Amino acid sequence: MSLIRASIWLSLSELVFNLSGYLIHAVLGRVLGPAEYGRYGLIVTFSTMIVVLLSRGIPIAMSKYLGETGGKKSRLADILLIRNTGWKTQIAVIAVITLAYYLLAPFFAWIVRDPSLTPLIRLSTLIVPAFSLATFYVYYFVGIQQFTKQAFLKISRALLKVFLIIAGAIWMATPGAILGHALAPFLIFIIGYFTDPYRKIKQTNLSQPIIRLDWKKMFVFAGPITFFMIFYEVMITADIYMVKGILRNDTLTGYYNGALNIGRLPYNAFYFLTLILLPKISEVTTAGAKQATSRLLRKTMRFVFMLLFPTIALLSAWAPALVNFLYGEQFISAARPLCFLALGMGFYTIFYILAFVLNGAGKNKTPMVSACIGMILNIVLSFFLIKKYSLVGAAWANNISAGIIMLWTIYVTEKTVASFICLKSLLKYFVLSSGLWLIVTFWMPQGKFIFIPWTIALTALYFFLLYLWKELSADDWQWLLNAFKRSEEHTSELQSR
Repeated sequence: MSLIRASIWLSLSELVFNLSGYLIHAVLGRVLGPAEYGRYGLIVTFSTMIVVLLSRGIPIAMSKYLGETGGKKSRLADILLIRNTGWKTQIAVIAVITLAYYLLAPFFAWIVRDPSLTPLIRLSTLIVPAFSLATFYVYYFVGIQQFTKQAFLKISRALLKVFLIIAGAIWMATPGAILGHALAPFLIFIIGYFTDPYRKIKQTNLSQPIIRLDWKKMFVFAGPITFFMIFYEVMITADIYMVKGILRNDTLTGYYNGALNIGRLPYNAFYFLTLILLPKISEVTTAGAKQATSRLLRKTMRFVFMLLFPTIALLSAWAPALVNFLYGEQFISAARPLCFLALGMGFYTIFYILAFVLNGAGKNKTPMVSACIGMILNIVLSFFLIKKYSLVGAAWANNISAGIIMLWTIYVTEKTVASFICLKSLLKYFVLSSGLWLIVTFWMPQGKFIFIPWTIALTALYFFLLYLWKELSADDWQWLLNAFKRSEEHTSELQSR
């Protein structure tokens, strides 16, 4: 399956998944109210952080090694060895981390100075193994390049989440929503297990694998990625913990949680690229295809910047309308921090994509160190800025820490992997996106629904102006259709030499 089709499938699955997430939060905000919604947001954030220990390290390492096989049936012995090693390691880690999370629930409640959260945190323990098992199969299907199945799992989980979380919230408020959050990925794990095309094949019936892999080697690669994800999750969520702990107000926490969920739109929109780039970068760098790596990265990041700049601008400018649309008037206080958060979340998006580029190229310590620095910066800045500027201070703590680590990661990627920055193009995207922001901020009404047609019109204007500015052409679409195919052909040529 060509990677352009993979991109389409993954884009579709991410679109459905993200839309379902916003639907869930929009309904929960109304059903639970700002205060209880703030408590729910904290609980889910806690469990998400723990899930990172399980759903990123080993599965990503597995996807990386599977990517080196190209998902070819001729390498079936290697595929089974990688899958089985990853599975055994994942189960062992799940057991340890799940138990630790349950026992440490009072500590997490103490961090935000609210002991009443302990029972809910312990209930959310169910999310940890369920989500981790489901994610294992998501990365497994990506690694063997069966993107259709990966997309199917993603879409199925999205639909199940919508039904189960909302139904649970209506039935049992926050505890019900948490139970729905756990049940959806557990069902996806069952589907993934039974749709594995190699489930019934015994490794003993095949020839000896080429790759040499055991749990120790898996951990060597997964360790830095796991720590990276821990630091990253703490970094992008530290501000909400600080809001709760410093301001001690569930309602303000609810407002900020709403702003964060909307502000993460850029990150959610571009997340699928990490699923594609990690195994692909790994494959081409293993084959020594430096030109293919450079071409893939340069073109991919050009489209990322082209789409990301107007997304950040419109997200910030339409903040009041978006908050009103998704959460209603009772959450309108979330609009002001959202205006600023959009910028920081854009910075995080670029950093996250490049982090996985570096991981795919085998340079996984740099993202880990960068995320650690960003985490410390966000915590320190949040401590001072929240006290003085409340929710807006939290947003700016996010922006500053994200901006610093993004610039550093761009520099490292340019120096160690491939050059991909074109300042002339970036300037064009910035000028046009700034124009969109000014138009919306100073001339557009912030109606509940009017932003939808205006966003479509302004986006069309943006791309039309890019075309007139000779920054976008018909050749770009053709490249988008053929780039990954060319990369694959180049890699195959190198491998045959």
